[in-house]
Amino acid sequence: MKIISVNAGSSTLKFSLLEMNDESVIASGLFERIGIDGSFYTIQFNNEKIKEEIDLPNQEIAVKVLLDKLIALNIIHSLDEIDGIGHRVVSGAYKYKDSILITDKVIEDIDEIRDFAPLHNPDDVLVMRAFKEVLPNTLMVAVFDTSFHQDLEPENYLYPVPYDWYENYHVRKYGAHGTSYRYLVSKIEELEGRKDLRIIACHLGGGGSVCAIKDGKSVDTSMGFTPLSGIMMGTRSGSVDPSIIPYIMEQEGKNALEVIDDLNHRSGLLGLSEVSSDARDIEKGIEEGNERCILAREKYCRTVVSYIAQYYVLLGGVDVLVFTAGIGENNIGIREKIVEKLSCLGIKIDKEKNNFRGEIRKINTNDSKALVYVIPANEELMIARDTVSFINR
Repeated sequence: MKIISVNAGSSTLKFSLLEMNDESVIASGLFERIGIDGSFYTIQFNNEKIKEEIDLPNQEIAVKVLLDKLIALNIIHSLDEIDGIGHRVVSGAYKYKDSILITDKVIEDIDEIRDFAPLHNPDDVLVMRAFKEVLPNTLMVAVFDTSFHQDLEPENYLYPVPYDWYENYHVRKYGAHGTSYRYLVSKIEELEGRKDLRIIACHLGGGGSVCAIKDGKSVDTSMGFTPLSGIMMGTRSGSVDPSIIPYIMEQEGKNALEVIDDLNHRSGLLGLSEVSSDARDIEKGIEEGNERCILAREKYCRTVVSYIAQYYVLLGGVDVLVFTAGIGENNIGIREKIVEKLSCLGIKIDKEKNNFRGEIRKINTNDSKALVYVIPANEELMIARDTVSFINR
């Protein structure tokens, strides 16, 4: 049984084609910088890696290129070989608590709640429709990042705002990256051979969040009503004083949506550095002595550390600190700086062990008071498993 798992980000399209009889990966790839100059894709299969620069103005084009390449590269002989397609969807908001079979109505609903994930849900909808156009009879499943956080306690998911905002308008914390956190939990439990663990997970990519997990369940997470809140990100500000919004509206003659758009698209690493939203470009700037890039990285690390410290107290300590996603897996310097700032908690990493990218490794020192792991994200496997569960019903 062959399943395509699709993970559409704000400027990326990640996929894996899996043979679910043994959960092996037939091919995987990443379309990067979608809608940005210098877009390209990489596809890996049969121990080969194909990389090509190609104009990718939007997600729809990326989908069509992906399906064409699967056949052109003889990865599959026909699109009929694909038994199901699983889609990562950032927010199910108040409409969907669990994974669901995709219908036209579901796509409309996901589009309707786009305000809960404005950088992602619209792209998810475009990708679903693009796949549906080419493969109209193939089963598709939506897997929601918000599902993992459905069991938060009210004191963690409610905001200190008028209660009728929650009752009437569904204002609450929904979180994100739940599919990634589900995978991390399963992998850490497998590696450590136990489930009674206090985990602080750092999903650090173009978007990012931190999650407190106890006994396999989400206790609290940094993203909130939308993925704009929490830590500083690639183009997103993370949590800021809301009074900034009317102030900038008055100063620049903008409306609220325009300021929110600035906080989503022109802030974070890009906003502070004025160089790039990509951490790789920030690192290059740091090597060249760019003070704004140095500032951007320092601010980024501090926002992550503040949530780790908060969740350390919430959980009453931590057994495992784990880094994942593009920055978490690959940025040696950011991992080092974050853990350096946690030394007062007795959490330490070995710099030699930390000198690598993109593998599963334990990097803590022997005297560290918590295990520190780097685990590459594998949301695609969790998405494929959920998709198979619908096929088997």
